Formats: sequence, C-alpha cells, structure tokens
Amino acid sequence: MTGSAARPHDRWRDAGLALALAAVNVVSVLPYRGRLHPLWLAMLLVVAQAAPLAWRRSQPVAVGLVVGAARVSYDKIGFGFAPFPLGPAIAFYTIVDRCGAAWRRIACALVAAGIAVSQTAPGHAQPYDSIFQVLIFSTAYAAGTMARAGRARLRAQEDRADRAEAELDRQAARAAAQERARIARELHDVVAHHVSLMAVQAEAASALLPGHPEQAGRSVAVIGDTARQALAELRRLLGVLRGPAEPARTAPLASLADLPAVLDQVRGAGLAVDLEVAGTPFPLAPGIDLTAYRIVQEALTNTLRHAGTDRAAVSLRYEPGYLTVRVSEPAGAGGDRAGRGLRRSAVASSGLGLAGIAERVASCGGHLTVGPTPAHGFMVAARLPAS
Repeated sequence: MTGSAARPHDRWRDAGLALALAAVNVVSVLPYRGRLHPLWLAMLLVVAQAAPLAWRRSQPVAVGLVVGAARVSYDKIGFGFAPFPLGPAIAFYTIVDRCGAAWRRIACALVAAGIAVSQTAPGHAQPYDSIFQVLIFSTAYAAGTMARAGRARLRAQEDRADRAEAELDRQAARAAAQERARIARELHDVVAHHVSLMAVQAEAASALLPGHPEQAGRSVAVIGDTARQALAELRRLLGVLRGPAEPARTAPLASLADLPAVLDQVRGAGLAVDLEVAGTPFPLAPGIDLTAYRIVQEALTNTLRHAGTDRAAVSLRYEPGYLTVRVSEPAGAGGDRAGRGLRRSAVASSGLGLAGIAERVASCGGHLTVGPTPAHGFMVAARLPAS
C-alpha cells in the first residue's frame, strides 16, 4: 500500500496545512536572510519542506522523499538557521500511518540516514541536536502507529456492525417467511374446513329440494352459520396483517377446547365421529394446543371431502409430558373406499393439507405418522410435547 484516495475536505485541510507551514518556515528564516546565500535557493528549499504536504494522503512516499531531500539538501549546503523540522516529521508520520510494512521500514532507514547526513553538516556538532531530531521522528513514528491501529479498530468495528446488521436482516427475512407460512397454514385450515362443510351442505340441500324443504332449510342454515364462522376466523387471521395504525381486535387462538364445535359441524354434514379421551387432560402450550386442534380439523375435513366412509374416530391420549392425537377412518362402512380421504390428502397434497400439518408438528418438536391401519383403514397420528 502506498497511499489511499483522500476525500475532498481532507485535501483542502492538507493544502491549508502545507500553505501555513510553508509560511511559518519562510518567516522563521527571514531574520537571517543576510547570511543565506543564495537567498532564493534557501527559500526554495524551506518552502519545499512544507508545500508537498498538500498531497501527503494520496502520495505519502513521494511527498516524504521530496520533503526529506529538501531538508537534507538545506542542511548539507550549510545554510544554517534551519526551520523546525515539522514538514519532514509530518511526512514521516503519514508514511507510517498509511503505508505497508515494507515502506515503513524503508522510511525508518531513510530517516536515520537523513539525520546522520544532516548532523555531519557544518553547524550541527552539538549532541543535543541529534537527540532532538531522534525524539521528533520517534514521536512521529509512535503517532503514526497509533493512528494506524485506531483506524484498523474502526474498520473492524464497522465490519462487525455490517455483519450484525446483515444477520439481523437475515433473521428478519427468516421470521417473515415463517410468519407467511404460518398464516398460509392457518388460512388453508380455516378455509378448507368451512368451505368443505358448506359444499357438503349445499349438495345435500340441492338433493333434498323440492321433496324435503324442511331438511333442505336446515342444510342452508348450517351453510349460513359456517360462513359466518369462516368470516370471523378470517378476520382474526387477517388482523395480523394490519399496519400499526390499524390495531387489530384479535380473538383467542383455536384450541382443543373448541373441538366439540368442529365435531358438531362435521356430524351435521353427515360424518359420524367418535371421540375418545384417554388419560387426565392437562394444560398445553398455546402452539401445541393449536396444532392438535388443526390436526383433527384438517383430518376430518379431508375425510368429509374425499372419503366414502361415513364414520371416523378421534383419539386424544394424555401421557406425562406428551399428547397423542389420532384420527382414523375405519374400513367397512364405505367398503374399499374407506380411508380414501386421509390417503388422498397424504399422497396428493397441495402442500397445505397434511403437508402443512407435518410442518406444524415438526415445528413443535413432535412426530407425525400417516398410513394404513391393521384393520385396512387409514389414520393420522401425531405425538406432541406438552410444552
């Protein structure tokens, strides 16, 4: 590294420093102008010890060579009354601050050689003069080293901040993707369940008309109730998409406590459901409770939509630290069509049916089993941790 691009305000500051230091150098030797011959050469070398500093950031090595050569030439010619060596010290500081290790070593060697050459010139026989020069350039070296280390620390902090910000962005993107997937699963479960019930009841109503108007009216009433429930749940889900200026009025998450309503709905649609609860029920974490509820809802919805059977069984088994949810379609009532609803969902899922349930179970740390039963039926079973 031999320098770096200077920003505009840095260039203006360096130009101001060079101009001010050149003026100070000239003023410091003017009282002795009668002893400086030729005067123009002395003044030229005095100015050359400061003016090149205007380019010290962009060309530190070249500036150091020019300023150092001007100072050594001034001393070697024997003009005397040399100005304070601020220009060479600043040039040396800049090389230590901005250049690589090789250039720093070369600069140290050239400074040592320059001091030695200058001290052999007439008028520099006093030992304190050499000590003074060594002290000035040692101070410049220490200052350049500290500035370099400080800039390195600043770059490291900026890099860490950039990496932290990028990681936060990645985390936010992952969280947004997970939230979109969660909302998609919830929307699918709500819409599929209620729309399936409405479709079944609509088909029943059309089959009952015009011969059984009372029964058809009950089916239409079920359609209306189911539609209102679907709208309420959709409003709850879509409420999370509102902006901060539109606070959503949210309802509690669905849970196993709402399971009787689901069973009543599917029973009203013509699917007889047996519910078995084994063990002593205990409180579940909200996410686990919702997952268990959705497993039952999705499995019964698929049975209602696709199966030829008119019966299903739901089992909730409470064990220490675990809940096992099982939904099965027995063989028999629907002949060889029994179990077709869960089986279709398992092998021809759109990605939001049992596949969505599999994602829910996996996110809870549970285990999902889907497959035929020994009695030639079909079942979905999930073992979920209680918390």
